[in-house]
Amino acid sequence: MCLGIPGKVVDVEEGPLRLGHVAFGDVVKEVCLAFVPAARPGDYVVVHAGSAIEVIDEEKALRAFEAFRLMEGP
Repeated sequence: MCLGIPGKVVDVEEGPLRLGHVAFGDVVKEVCLAFVPAARPGDYVVVHAGSAIEVIDEEKALRAFEAFRLMEGP
């Protein structure tokens, strides 16, 4: 099963390969932003296999976070 995880763009590094840091809660990872050229710091993106594949609005990201929280159980 493939799963895209939403995260918040912290910063963007322009270069031959557009990279950035994306926060997944308290964890920050380097992510390829080449497929989302409009993504800016503060935006939410869906990340799959180290690449951001979609910019999403905050409401959609928060709904996904809540769904993940519910899956954790009590």
